[in-house]
Amino acid sequence: MPSFDTVLEPELTEVRNALDQANKEIGTRFDFKGSDARVEHKDKELTLYADSDFQLQQVTDVLLGKMAKRGVDVRFLDLTAKPEKMSHDKLKQKVIVKAGIEGDLGKKIQKALKESKLKVQGSIQGDTVRVTGTKRDDLQAAMALLRKEITEAPLSFNNFRD
Repeated sequence: MPSFDTVLEPELTEVRNALDQANKEIGTRFDFKGSDARVEHKDKELTLYADSDFQLQQVTDVLLGKMAKRGVDVRFLDLTAKPEKMSHDKLKQKVIVKAGIEGDLGKKIQKALKESKLKVQGSIQGDTVRVTGTKRDDLQAAMALLRKEITEAPLSFNNFRD
């Protein structure tokens, strides 16, 4: 039976490259001279450091700009965490790099497929949603539908089997 997997996977090498470019720009910019502004990376978590709210916003803007230039969709980044105060009025903010489809998004994908009246079925399998159907054309229509309907996450499709 033809099928494909719907996944949420950032290109981690491009994320790291964008991070290095952002740190390089922060190090050379005049408005960051003498400050502790930087971006650190650990697994799938980024930590932004700055001396003030304004500088933290500037660091975020630089990072997002470099991500966009490297072709990394900024929807992979979860920027909802509040900045934390550190010693000497310095701030840090954690940014999570999303990977894997969460339960709510998986259910939304299944619901969109069910409501579309296409002859396909979606099943949640861990971090992916496997979509199966009888015809290749139905699967391609399902891909187009998911790209249009699901706007809060940059979905990608792999393991297309005929």
